[in-house]
Formats: sequence, C-alpha cells, structure tokens
Amino acid sequence: MRRLTGFVCEGAWCAATLDTGDSDTGLLIVSGGNEIRSGAHAGYASLAAHFATQGHPVFRYDRRGIGESEGANAGFESSAADIAAAIAAFRAEMPNLRRLVAFGNCDAASALALFHQPLAIDHLVLANPWVIEAAEQDTPAPISPAAIRSRYWARLKNPRSLIDLLTGKVDISKLAAGLARATHKDGPSGLAQRISGALTASSVQTTILLANRDTTAMAFASAWNSSAFSVVRQRSNIALHSIDSASHSFADAKAKQWLIAQIEKALAI
Repeated sequence: MRRLTGFVCEGAWCAATLDTGDSDTGLLIVSGGNEIRSGAHAGYASLAAHFATQGHPVFRYDRRGIGESEGANAGFESSAADIAAAIAAFRAEMPNLRRLVAFGNCDAASALALFHQPLAIDHLVLANPWVIEAAEQDTPAPISPAAIRSRYWARLKNPRSLIDLLTGKVDISKLAAGLARATHKDGPSGLAQRISGALTASSVQTTILLANRDTTAMAFASAWNSSAFSVVRQRSNIALHSIDSASHSFADAKAKQWLIAQIEKALAI
C-alpha cells in the first residue's frame, strides 16, 4: 500500500511517500539534483512499486526546498540533515525494520557517500556518483577530459564521423578545442577526494553502479582509477559494477532491469 507522509527537518516540513511491506529490509530512495521524489519520468515511483510487491517497504522524500517540501534548497552538499531526518521518519513509520538499504543517483549518491555515517544505513547503492565541481556557483559543470576522450573515441569508430569531417559538417575550430581539452590530464576533484575519504573511513557495504557511457559516470570512473581511490578500490566492503549504457537514470529497458537486479541483490543480503 502506498501512502503520503512527511517529517520535519530543522523546522521545515518535508513531504514523503511510503510504500509499505512486510519485510524487515527497507529501501530509502534519495533523489538527486532538483528532482522530486517520483524521479525522472516517475522512475523512482516505479522502482518503489516494484520493490513493494516483493514485500520491501520503500521511503522516498522531497528534500528541503524541492517539490512539496518547505525550506530553502541549499543543494546536495547541505542535505545531511534531510537524509538523517528521512531515515528517522522511515524507521518510525516501519518499526520492524532490521536492515536499511539506501539508493541514490548522481549527486544523491555523492550525498549518501559523504553523509551516511553515523546513520543507521546497512548498505549503500551509489549510482553514477557526481564528482564534478563547477568553477563558480551557478556555472554549468565542465565535462571531464575522460568523458571528452571517450566521446571522441566513439565518434572515431563511426564511419559517418569521417564523412562529416570531409564534407565540412564538422566545425574544425570546435574540434580542435575539444581535442585540446581531451589531452588535459585528469585529476580528482576536491569533491571526489572527499568522497574517497568518506568511503575509506566506512565499513558499510557499498555497491557503486555506473552507466559507463554517461558523462557523470565517466568522470567518476576517471576518479575511481586515480591514486585518490587506491585505498577504496582495495576495500572488501566496496564493489563497483558497470553496464554499457549512456542513460544517466538507467531509463532504457536493459539498464533499468540491470539496476533493479543490483538493488535486489543489496536488499537480499
């Protein structure tokens, strides 16, 4: 059964949705960006319905300043209190919960990585964690050199790209600028290093999921393979899995089923 509920976070009322279930393992879904709790194209509502049919209670919410919730939207790096309050509300609503799995995509994954301790979370599922920092507030974040290289390699393998180049359909100046950026050496951002530090200090079971042709996932993969994550890569409680998809929200049929299967594994442990 699905019902509307809510909780108070630092004086602001936050709207939430609870799908009830008899299992003692529940799923908390944290929305990324400025997305409301139903998710892109109601994707999170669909996920909640799926896991509720398996008996798992699922809790989703709008953080402060988003959707139906009160307060100011201060971004994901100020959402620690929202996550903590949501977990407390979920456990109050479902007092039989023994295990809690928390799922987030993009900057919601980053928020969970940064702020999950000392919260009562037993397993993190972090999809396409956001590690890109904009140079200035309200400035669109740049595409990482790793993502640019991947894009150009994909285009070079496509014969149509050569035809476009020879027939003048490609802007040579933009191509040159892009190639110049692609040669830049990748270095983990400050955010990536903070996430690495948080995961290094954590003993919580963590599953990282990447759609490997998604720009955000490419940036994370670059950070993951850097020296900043050398300790994290060796941790037995942390596993990384990827799927060949460009869908940031795992919206295509194959990626969606893969995502569901990965979350099911976390819930079943």
